[in-house]
Amino acid sequence: MIAIALSGLAAIVVLMLVGWVVSFIKNDVSVVDILWGPACFIPAVVYAAQQPSVGPRMLLVLVLAGLWALRLAGFVAWRNHGKPEDRRYAEMRERNGAGWRWRSFFTVFLLQATLAWIVSVPLLAVAIGTGPVFWLDYVAALLVIFGLAFETMADLQMAAFQQRPKNSGGVMDQGLWRYSRHPNYFGEFCVWWGLFLFAVAAGGWWSVLGPALLTFFLLKVSGIGLTEKGITNRRPAYQAYIDKTSAFIPQRPK
Repeated sequence: MIAIALSGLAAIVVLMLVGWVVSFIKNDVSVVDILWGPACFIPAVVYAAQQPSVGPRMLLVLVLAGLWALRLAGFVAWRNHGKPEDRRYAEMRERNGAGWRWRSFFTVFLLQATLAWIVSVPLLAVAIGTGPVFWLDYVAALLVIFGLAFETMADLQMAAFQQRPKNSGGVMDQGLWRYSRHPNYFGEFCVWWGLFLFAVAAGGWWSVLGPALLTFFLLKVSGIGLTEKGITNRRPAYQAYIDKTSAFIPQRPK
């Protein structure tokens, strides 16, 4: 199993290396955000290719995880098109000085490769797992589909809001964003816990580290924590939004 797992990591590193070269040429590290979805999905293809056969559970996981990765990569690429480097990476570039383009491979691309490998460990569990499809697989599929639909709707609503000039600098608090300040992250949460249920159905309960790490990052590190850092300084009205709206799990506003 270790050799198979390391082959998935190797595939992600190669993908990130290509992305780093592109970022080096463009002088824009934001390309790594486009690669996150494919980086989490590509190990599944590598794992499946090394199995004697691909069963119905793995085939379903490949389809669902592939749709998730394709949607995320496409949306981020569309969102970033024609825009300057994301402010997170621009700040890192300013702090690190002239050597940032070289260091970014380790501090951004290689780091995200490692995280994607850990997050995607349920896909390894499904690939090497055994046993027939049963009711838990159907629950898993429903949860993944729900999460995918939820985050897609949230992203579309936010994109429509941001495209209206009158909303410039405003706070999106309509649609799914009325019930959660980060419905896209909640959808992501549902997708990866759904994929974990597939892993459990295949006997891979030990792969809980993957969705647990993703949840931690969504709630405390690169998700809510980073997104809302200093946001009330840039958008004073956001404080009222915080006061009345759940940060993550959709709930009726206060």
